[in-house]
Amino acid sequence: MCGFVCLWNLDEPPLARRMIEKLAHRGPDELRVIRAPNVPAVMAHCRLSIIGPQNGTQPIRSAENVLVANGEIYNHADLRAILGESAFATASDSETILHLFRSDEMRWIAKLDGMFAFVLATPERIIAARDPLGIKPLFMARIDRGLAFASELKAFDGLGLDDVEAIEPGGLFDSVDGFREWYRMPHGAAALEPGENPEPIWRELRHVLEAAVRKWMVADVEVGAFLSGGLDSSVIAALAARAIDHPLKTFAVGTEGSPDLAAARAVADHIDSDHHELVFTADELADVLPHVIYHLESADVDLVRSAVPTHFATTLARRHVKAVLTGEGADELFAGYTYHHTYARRPRALADELTRSLGTMHNINLQRVDRITMAQGLEARTPFLDRDLIDFAQSIPASLKMKVVDEQTCETTEKWILRKACEDLLPENVVWRKKAQFDEGSGTVEALDEALSATDAEASPVDRASEGRLYENLLREQYAEPDFILENAGMWTADRVAV
Repeated sequence: MCGFVCLWNLDEPPLARRMIEKLAHRGPDELRVIRAPNVPAVMAHCRLSIIGPQNGTQPIRSAENVLVANGEIYNHADLRAILGESAFATASDSETILHLFRSDEMRWIAKLDGMFAFVLATPERIIAARDPLGIKPLFMARIDRGLAFASELKAFDGLGLDDVEAIEPGGLFDSVDGFREWYRMPHGAAALEPGENPEPIWRELRHVLEAAVRKWMVADVEVGAFLSGGLDSSVIAALAARAIDHPLKTFAVGTEGSPDLAAARAVADHIDSDHHELVFTADELADVLPHVIYHLESADVDLVRSAVPTHFATTLARRHVKAVLTGEGADELFAGYTYHHTYARRPRALADELTRSLGTMHNINLQRVDRITMAQGLEARTPFLDRDLIDFAQSIPASLKMKVVDEQTCETTEKWILRKACEDLLPENVVWRKKAQFDEGSGTVEALDEALSATDAEASPVDRASEGRLYENLLREQYAEPDFILENAGMWTADRVAV
């Protein structure tokens, strides 16, 4: 997990260094800037060593090509076996990208299984690409006759650019062939066929979940797990605890007496994890708000609210591990948001909405998780967004995700199929616990109310407009050119639909 900058047809190492230094938090283990030989590119990279820590330094070269990458390729061992171990100079999973490219297969990039963003330069062309869901960020800008790429928007701050744009999830840019969509989200299924038994579906879902968690735990360092006590993080933690031969480190945060702390403690006891807690106060929350908003690259009220507990969870986890599993993606795959209940009797519309929301995650929750964890050099992994799991989950009828469990009262249960698949893993009151947003269950909303009242008498969570203005002012104070940061930020609408 890392951060990078690449300048193409721009022979300016000092500029690359200024840009990468703004991203140094993403990779505290090593920072390098090189002018690639025989390639019109300057590459800069800051590294958080997770796989191949001894010799996985980037940029990585092979023949005349050079690569910088961010993320993890979870099937790198299989690819090495196919490509031939003798071709590899490092133990880095990222090196597989170079050798796949050199194989000259038409759809070489589709063989990569993981979360990633990379830029690969040759003497004649430059290629930049991003994983299917956009778990890892990647931005591009045109400078004079050249191109600049970076892992975060803040790398471009102060350069006076007008056309910074994101490489879209599942997208690839080639300086020779232009943009290409190499991955398309499979469309969701609607209703269960009459008389069809759902049991085989949830049983197979369990197998796919277990495989995804095991795959996303591949690392040369210890991997822990965020644990809020809600369904999503508890399922991931329980499966992870079963996959290893030592106690899983789990991390929970909240205000004193918050529901999340109590629920997480109960789950940790049940799965026998090595559990750690951090209690934060309103004063501490007020102190970290500028830091959170700067790294978040957004002033959206809902994103800031959920980013605050993510910051404290990251602070706690980084004391013990370099990588953590998180539950992001379950709500979008299995219909977990409150507004999804309105689709309960419209399974086709629900399936369409889930497909749409999966495609927007990169600019909302995945932006929050990436920026806030990487601000402290922690790698966050999202097993629910494994490609095989996405493919299977999208084939599950939406009527089994938001299920009508009582026709007379019209009672509906969100994420029903996920709960059924995992009900033996956890206590019943956890499996069937109603969802609470991270900012609510952790006590963040109440703490924010107190903190904002002390900061600005006009700001209150009740008055979202004032709250939003305060966050925007904090962002503007920290950027030379805040408008382009705000223009590129995603946001939630009032009914929790991401745009």
